[in-house]
Amino acid sequence: MNTNYDILIIGGGAAGFFTAITIAENNPKLKIALLERGKSVLEKVRISGGGRCNVTHACFVPNDLVKYYPRGEKELRGPFHQFCSGDTIEWFEKHGVELKIEDDGRMFPTTDSSQTIIDCFLNAVSKLKIDVLTGQSVQSLFKGDGYWKVETNHQTFSCQKLIMTTGSNPKVWEMLAELGHTIVAPVPSLFTFNIKDTRIKDLMGVSAFAKVKVKGSKLEAAGPLLITHWGMSGPGILRLSAWGARELFDKKYQFLIQVNWLNDVTFEEAMDTLKNLKQEHAKKAVSKKSPFEFANRLWESLAAASGIAEEIKWADLSKQQLHNLANQLTNGEFQVNGKSTFKEEFVTAGGIDLKEINFKTMESKLHENLYFAGEIMNVDAITGGFNFQNAWTSGFIVAKAISE
Repeated sequence: MNTNYDILIIGGGAAGFFTAITIAENNPKLKIALLERGKSVLEKVRISGGGRCNVTHACFVPNDLVKYYPRGEKELRGPFHQFCSGDTIEWFEKHGVELKIEDDGRMFPTTDSSQTIIDCFLNAVSKLKIDVLTGQSVQSLFKGDGYWKVETNHQTFSCQKLIMTTGSNPKVWEMLAELGHTIVAPVPSLFTFNIKDTRIKDLMGVSAFAKVKVKGSKLEAAGPLLITHWGMSGPGILRLSAWGARELFDKKYQFLIQVNWLNDVTFEEAMDTLKNLKQEHAKKAVSKKSPFEFANRLWESLAAASGIAEEIKWADLSKQQLHNLANQLTNGEFQVNGKSTFKEEFVTAGGIDLKEINFKTMESKLHENLYFAGEIMNVDAITGGFNFQNAWTSGFIVAKAISE
């Protein structure tokens, strides 16, 4: 078996495949191999987006797109000007995969199956004669004079250019640290909050557009909040978890959140609305119907938490009850005790320090002919196709640098 290549790519995931294909299309003469430690490739692609693969997001302006990256915002601006979401759509269309935009901006293959993306990649590597070698667990990396040596559990490979696309792999990070790279310690990003509270106990599936703040910090986010069996989830919570990844880790996931179920409405504005409702609906029971744009069940629960019995009519509300209700609506405090992983999509904040990467080429600033793409770097995004976009863009930049 030949173990001498022009290009070796370590990591058989989205970034690895995209980089390999793009390099081979730019320069078909190069001998390229992809090394994957597992028995199969593209496993994360298979399960992403609930098995549908959320390929990218319909945000086509680089300066807007970078705002979805808690880590990597500044660094990705240049790369996104070279290869953005629109280029991703075009790339996949050229490779026979049509994408569609959903209401929330997420983009999926029209087939609604991640297998379409996997087949696209596997067909391309086969056509381009890229060697895909599975069961190859890297044991060590060695830099020679003008070449790299990669030792796996099976054999030793050599190459001129080495590309690392291993995602959040502690063992590989350790090897890179031995080569002098700084690794920002990984912490979870994109997680849901575990909350046990009588106000949300039986409200699984109820959602509202809310603003959530972490008490005693500057962290806040707005978006759809979903009540689950174990607490709170939804885009608003996931956004907060991504931006607060390090701070919430330091708090050991024990903290208070303040929920404004009315998003931007202040306590005073809520009080005025409630006083008007007291006048207009004097003879109606308060708990009967939610006057706001969220479910009756949530309204009933917040009314009960404000000391308002089920049969009480608007006219009979005391000043204190109105005050309590306005407070529950705009500033409800909930204790978070722990977190849960969001679906199977485990994302970490952490990886190679971005200061040690040249974002014009994705080459290591410490070692010539060593490149990075995807989540191996300290780049992560909120949910919605953004982490994949980082994989495609960084892979494109590497391919362009190598092919020139």
